[in-house]
Amino acid sequence: MNPPLLTPEFVRELETLRSFLRARARSGGAGGTTARRHGRGAEFEQHRPYAAGDDVGRLDWLAFARTGQPVSKEHRADEDTIVRLVVDGSASSAFGSPRKLDMAARVAAGLSYLSLSDGNRVEVVAASGASARAMPIHRGRPSLGVVLKELSAIVPSGEVRIASALSHAVAASERPGALVALSDFLDDGPVVDTLRRARHAGHDVTLVHVLSREETSPELGGDVALVDSETGETVDVTLDAEMLAAYQRRLGALCEDLESFARHSGALYVRATTDEQPAAVIRRVIARGAA
Repeated sequence: MNPPLLTPEFVRELETLRSFLRARARSGGAGGTTARRHGRGAEFEQHRPYAAGDDVGRLDWLAFARTGQPVSKEHRADEDTIVRLVVDGSASSAFGSPRKLDMAARVAAGLSYLSLSDGNRVEVVAASGASARAMPIHRGRPSLGVVLKELSAIVPSGEVRIASALSHAVAASERPGALVALSDFLDDGPVVDTLRRARHAGHDVTLVHVLSREETSPELGGDVALVDSETGETVDVTLDAEMLAAYQRRLGALCEDLESFARHSGALYVRATTDEQPAAVIRRVIARGAA
């Protein structure tokens, strides 16, 4: 049986991170993920000429008395952010010990805890099986249990491409929000192009690149049979030093492509291995977002 996504120790660490975020917000540093829009909140923004059909309650009577010109008051109102968590549950996510999916789901659970506690909304997009599935959007801390059930229900299967899942999440978005992709990104689809489109559409993009220690530091050698976890295809190869070096170069190029996208687009990129604690990964996400 897999361990719970949120253990008491993990929750204590998340509460420490929440305290850090609140302290930064009070000090004027980067903090919450609240978006801003025009509306009827508490913060006055500007006057504009009164027009027929405007709400009379917005009239600034003192300004009218001074100038003789009717003007309406506009305010700025807080608008919660929708945090969309795109979780890679393709068959390859079953690799590693712990599995890559386990790490991705626990990091997603921690981010959901922080987001829902901060009054934001959360949507899980599960990329497994035959297609990507967007779950209902949840708001408020009482809905955390439902989000955890959705994350726990993701089973590694199929060849769903993370690029397709991201495209699905962006296309289904009524408005931009925070888009968090948790994946190994071992995808031959147009991942970076899809991420660029998401940024162009106004989404704040965070990449959590989850790899197993066996993938980052392979120790295989000699004649082996490699099985593609998604297609079932078996390839007999001889793993010598030259082949391992070529693999490391390809993996390094993938990481560099994702990091380069993040640097040039204002996105966040965090690499994680499955033998880490999820709280440590979330701390890096927050630290880079607050930098």
